Amino acid sequence: MAEETFDVIVVGGGNAALCAALSAEEQGARVLVLERAPEDESGGNSRFTAGAIRFAYRGVDDLKEVMPDLTESEIANTDFGTYTEDQFFDDLFRVTQYRADPNLTEVLVKSSLDTVKWMRTKGVRFAPIYGRQAFKIDGKFKFWGGLTVESVGGGPGLVESLSTACRKRGVEIRYGARVTSLLADESGVHGVTVKSREHVYDIHAGAVVLACGGFQANTEMRTRYMGPGWELAKVRGTRFNTGDGHQMALSIGASSAGNWSGGHAVGWDRNAPEFGDLAVGDQFQKHSYPFGIMVNATGERFVDEGADFRNYTYAKYGRVILEQPENFAWQIFDKKVEHLLRDEYRIKQVTKVIANSLEDLAKQLEGVNAERFLSYIKEYNVAVQQGVAFNPNVKDGRGTKGLKVNKTNWANTIDTPPFHGYQVTCGLTFTFGGLRINTDAQVLDVDLEPIKGLYAAGEIVGGIFYFNYPGGSGLINGAVFGRVAGKSAVSARGKNTAAA
Repeated sequence: MAEETFDVIVVGGGNAALCAALSAEEQGARVLVLERAPEDESGGNSRFTAGAIRFAYRGVDDLKEVMPDLTESEIANTDFGTYTEDQFFDDLFRVTQYRADPNLTEVLVKSSLDTVKWMRTKGVRFAPIYGRQAFKIDGKFKFWGGLTVESVGGGPGLVESLSTACRKRGVEIRYGARVTSLLADESGVHGVTVKSREHVYDIHAGAVVLACGGFQANTEMRTRYMGPGWELAKVRGTRFNTGDGHQMALSIGASSAGNWSGGHAVGWDRNAPEFGDLAVGDQFQKHSYPFGIMVNATGERFVDEGADFRNYTYAKYGRVILEQPENFAWQIFDKKVEHLLRDEYRIKQVTKVIANSLEDLAKQLEGVNAERFLSYIKEYNVAVQQGVAFNPNVKDGRGTKGLKVNKTNWANTIDTPPFHGYQVTCGLTFTFGGLRINTDAQVLDVDLEPIKGLYAAGEIVGGIFYFNYPGGSGLINGAVFGRVAGKSAVSARGKNTAAA
C-alpha cells in the first residue's frame, strides 16, 4: 500500500474520538478516524448509552441555548432548577472520595456547558430527560440529581450525529481498522500500525489521539487489574474495548493513572448476554432500586438502596451485587411504587416474577432462601418510618430504623400486591484505570513528561473517576477532553518528522 500521512489520527469511533476529530478538523487539520468495529457496531460504549450528559448550567436560559427546541409550554410546566459549577465539583469530588485529579476536574467542569453548546453547533441535538430524571408533582415536572439533558436518539443518535458531522467536514472514518501499535521513537509518536481484514499497514501522522475506550471487554485484563470474580461480570457495552490503547501506550513508556481496580458497574439483568446487545441498548439496566429493596441469596438486604439519588449510587452498586453469594440480587417492588419504575423494567428481555402474595413471590425468587426472605420482609416493614412523607423528587428522609442495613430515603413497606421481582447481576460499563494526561490531554510518560505527538481522551484516561461517578459524566468527560485533545494535537503538526 502507498504510504499515507495525515495531520492527526484518532483511534476509536465513539463520542470522545469523534469530538477529537471534529476539534482537530476545526483547526484546519487533515484527520483520519480509525474504528476497530464494523460500521454497524461502531461508536464504542457511546452507542450503548441512553445519551444522558451532565454539565453545569445556571438556569433555563443556558438550557435554551443547548435545546432551542424547548417550547414555552415545556418551560412553564417544568422546574429545571440549576446545576452550578460548584455543585458539579462537589458531586465529582464527593463520589470519588476526593481522589479525582483537581486539574483535570477543573477543565471538565468549567468547560462542560461550552462543550455541549459546541456539540450543538456540530449538529448534535439535545432534549430534556423527562422519562428518567423528572417526576411530576402537583402538575409540574421537577428534575433531580443534576442530570437534565440527553442526546436525541440516545447513544446511537449521538454517534450518528457526530459521525455525520465528521463526514460533512471531510474527516475520513475507516471501519474494521484495528490499531495494534504506535509508531514511536525517541522524538515522539509519528503514526500507527493498522490491521484490517486484508492488510497490516502503517499510517503516519503529526499526532495520534487515543480515544478507544477501557479494557472491560478483556476478561484477562479486568481479572488481573480488578481482581478475582470480575471475569464473571457481564459487559454492558461494546465487545471491542479490550484495552488495546492502554497496552500500546504503556509499551512505549506511558504513565498509568487512576483506579485500575475500579470501574463503572451497575445492576444488570441476570440473563443478559456476555456483551451489550445493540437491539436492546442500555435497557438491561435496572435503576429504580431506590424505590424498592434489593435482597441477595440469603433473603436479606445488603445495601442502602436509598443512600442517595440513583445518579450517585448506580455506578458503584454493580460491584456490590457481584460480591454477593452467586453474584446476583433480586429487586423487589410492590404496587405502590410500580408507576415509578423506569421503562427498562417493561422490556421483553427481562428476568421478572410477579405474585399476588409474598409467599408466592418467595417461591419464585430463584436462588433465594424463601423462609428467611419472608421473615426479613416482616422486619423491614416494621422498621419503615411511615410518619415521614414519601417524595421521590428529594431525599425525603423516609428511612428505616433498627435494621442491620438501614435504608436512608424512599423507604416504603412491601405489602401491597401485586409484588414484582427483577433478578440482576453486575454489568460492567467501563474501567477507571487508564493513561495519565495533563490538562492539554497530552499523554505523560513514566517521568511525567509529555510524550510528543500522543494525546488521549475518554474512558482510556485515568485519574478522573474513582470508585464511582455521577451519572452522565462519562459522556461529558469524553466530549470535553476529546475537544481538548483534537485542538492540542494540531499543535504537534510540524514538530514531528511525519508532519514536517
